[in-house]
Amino acid sequence: MIDCHSKAVLGWAMADHYRTELVADAIRMAAGTGLLQSGAVFHSDRGSNYTSDEFGRFLTGLGIRRSVGRTGVCWDNAMAESFFTVIKNEWLHRFVFTTRAKAKSQVFRYIEGFYNRRRLHSALGYRPPLEVLNEALSTQMAA
Repeated sequence: MIDCHSKAVLGWAMADHYRTELVADAIRMAAGTGLLQSGAVFHSDRGSNYTSDEFGRFLTGLGIRRSVGRTGVCWDNAMAESFFTVIKNEWLHRFVFTTRAKAKSQVFRYIEGFYNRRRLHSALGYRPPLEVLNEALSTQMAA
């Protein structure tokens, strides 16, 4: 599942706006890794950039299903809320960014250097995401 959240930085896509094309660019980047399978689910809140016909057609073109949270139910986006709380509390609050490039670099450093490789997650059996991903890919290749 791809989970997104309003005002979030998704992957490497950063811009000075939060329009549909920014979200689409981030999804394109994720799709370019080859890890998104047809039928993947993109879950979001009810923001207009996620619920537009344009974005729906974009997802359909990639074979991605859209899931939209219910109005007033914050638990629908609990995973994304948790991630952004963690990145802010564990990393970003330590810095004052003078440029977008510096912010982008620190977000990348945290996600790719620590969060995916070393940070233990209770929902993953206290293992880092990259370990779980590699295990899943190995299982797929063996099947």
